[in-house]
Amino acid sequence: MPSSGGKDTPSGYFRRLSRRLTEDLDRLDAEELAETSEASGACRASECRRGEEVTMLGRLRSVEACSPKSTCAEVEAEFFDGTDSIALVWIGRRRIPGIEPGRRILVRGRIGDRDGGKVIFNPYYELRENS
Repeated sequence: MPSSGGKDTPSGYFRRLSRRLTEDLDRLDAEELAETSEASGACRASECRRGEEVTMLGRLRSVEACSPKSTCAEVEAEFFDGTDSIALVWIGRRRIPGIEPGRRILVRGRIGDRDGGKVIFNPYYELRENS
């Protein structure tokens, strides 16, 4: 939209800038993750259904491992791609180098159900550069 001086108003740029400065950081991060995931051709976690083989790109929100004195051996992480969370569970492992909160990761596996939530057991994974 031209202004009286014949120049385009920079409203689009300033609108985006002000949005980035005033909106909730978690929501902006989720939108960015969802866009990056979609651009890579990965499945959206919110659209995945039980029994499907999926490839997803996202970030680990949290990672929990059994204590060394515990009899269980599993690592559980919360994976988030900007649309939904999925639990990743590696059975038979007490620790996995590189699997840590905040890490970007590409995962591949079959969606299952555990206590009403989505889960992938022993997923294949690739660590990605954090942005």
